[in-house]
Amino acid sequence: MTRFDSYRVRERADIARWVLVGAFLVLSGAFFRTQIIQHDKFQLKAETNRLRPIPLTPPRGAILDRRGRIIAENVPGYSVKLLAPSRDSLRAVLARVGQFVPVDTSDVTEILRRYAAARYQPVVVFGDATFETIARLEEHRAALPGLVIQSEPKRLYPAGKAVAHLVGYVSEVTESDLAANRFPGAGLGSIVGKAGLEREYDDTLRGAEGVRYIEVNARGRLVREEAGTATLPPTPGRPILTTIDLDLQRYIDSIWPSGVRGAMVALTPSGEVRALYSAPSYDPNAFVGGISTALWRSLNGDVAKPLLNRAMIGRYPPASPFKLAVAAMGLKRGLIGFDSHMPLPCSGGMQLGNRYFRCWKKEGHGSLDLVGAVAASCDVYFYQLGLRLGLEAILKDGVLMGFRDPSGVDLPSEQRPIYPATTAYFDKLYGPRNWSPPATTLNFSIGQGENTQTLINMVRFYEGLAGDGRSEQPFVVRRDPKVGSRDFGLTAGQLLGLRRALMAVAERGTATAIINATPGSHAKVLQIAGKTGTAQNPHGLDHRWFIAMAPAEQPELIVGGIMENVGLHDPLVVRNVYLALRRYVLGPDSSGAAVKVQISVPEDAGALLTAPGDSEAPVPSEPDSTPATESRP
Repeated sequence: MTRFDSYRVRERADIARWVLVGAFLVLSGAFFRTQIIQHDKFQLKAETNRLRPIPLTPPRGAILDRRGRIIAENVPGYSVKLLAPSRDSLRAVLARVGQFVPVDTSDVTEILRRYAAARYQPVVVFGDATFETIARLEEHRAALPGLVIQSEPKRLYPAGKAVAHLVGYVSEVTESDLAANRFPGAGLGSIVGKAGLEREYDDTLRGAEGVRYIEVNARGRLVREEAGTATLPPTPGRPILTTIDLDLQRYIDSIWPSGVRGAMVALTPSGEVRALYSAPSYDPNAFVGGISTALWRSLNGDVAKPLLNRAMIGRYPPASPFKLAVAAMGLKRGLIGFDSHMPLPCSGGMQLGNRYFRCWKKEGHGSLDLVGAVAASCDVYFYQLGLRLGLEAILKDGVLMGFRDPSGVDLPSEQRPIYPATTAYFDKLYGPRNWSPPATTLNFSIGQGENTQTLINMVRFYEGLAGDGRSEQPFVVRRDPKVGSRDFGLTAGQLLGLRRALMAVAERGTATAIINATPGSHAKVLQIAGKTGTAQNPHGLDHRWFIAMAPAEQPELIVGGIMENVGLHDPLVVRNVYLALRRYVLGPDSSGAAVKVQISVPEDAGALLTAPGDSEAPVPSEPDSTPATESRP
């Protein structure tokens, strides 16, 4: 039997007392450490649990034309977002939202996907909500827990379709964009440029996001939007001043024939892009706030490919406009002069071995000098000039002139032309014994064969002819210092002679009736120099080229146009290029005034440019379709 005397009781009481004192000291230390030493840390955690950061979209910088007129700007807009503690809760609230304003089923799927990527941030439901939508949702706010309505700058393109392929569009950054680090500094929910100038200069235009906080409860539900904490205002993006003439850009859009696919580019002799237009087009405003799934599928599924920038991505055989490059090669190498005649007069074609290569004019042109051959666009003359040069020289000089490389314009996704550097290309493609060097030379001499160029690259070549013989890099905002000019190696006299040969095209040709039929073509004289061509298209009607400059003696502007699938005799591309030159050189009043122009379309437009049975495989002339198959923005 255990005895508990007073000594034992007192001893155990002392032990218990010290245990309690020790425990109290430990708890006091822990409380002191938590409340005093680590006060800031735990206060931050508490505030983080209580407050949720909401990114504030910065106003993008304006895009201006060369006179300061607006190409892209910002206007007030609203976004609707939902803050939800779980996926099921979000789905339930979306169902309630659908009772008041329409929400497409495919959009709900996209909203849930975005929520899964950033569960603790409000998910965007309507990126560009109308005032009517905002009013309806505010009216039923009590039934919509987690509703966040935010005022945000909204992108606006006043010229709409007229500038779509030039300016591009903006959209919310995707997870694949972030994974590939395409937009440094952007995060989920950021608005970035996806095409055109918006994409090329996104780092300048985007600015920096700000932040504000909303208060939530322990379950993550919205308590109130305005919390008593400081916000970081967004930093606006910087504006960019372009070389574009917005008046000319709009004018080209207004005269473009409905339903015709093609493009036009206008450059100054120094390389400044005054206009860049592609048809058919699309409305870049439709992408603001997020494009609907139905519209995106419609744009991608359209056989006309409205998302395709044909000025930079479409590749076509350069046809007769390339004859000026062959003429420049012959002059540079001293093989011909402007008064040079070829040994064989044109009688409608030329025999080469067992094959007969035709000229566009069945009855022939007779004996011509270089100026006459350019004016008449005589195929037989250039067949013989090509043989005199040789295929190796044509390929080598063509590379030096820039036909193998992109123009370097400061816009994204420019396509590289197809132009062989050496004859090894043909050996690899067909086998050393399966192609004919002389026949290939004849095809190259008239701009056919394994030679496809973008419109902007061909206009860049004519820009060199219009100036001092150096083809400058085209630019819309600024040049890339890494891309130099292309020196054609021609004298001032040779350049003047080539321009006069192009003037002879206008003075002696068969398109005078087309221009005279244009309203306002009988008061003033605008002397232009230009060249037409017909690009063979194995998939349908041929494509039509026209590249011209004005005034002819001292050009201020070079305009090139191409229209797809319009056939051999269609005059629309000549008419549109002429009207654009007249508008720019003579001013807006000339559009309705009477203006007489001397211009011609050589008859080569109505002829086959290669003989049937050529061994060379045809190069597809349909433009590539890469942009139209991108994933949804």
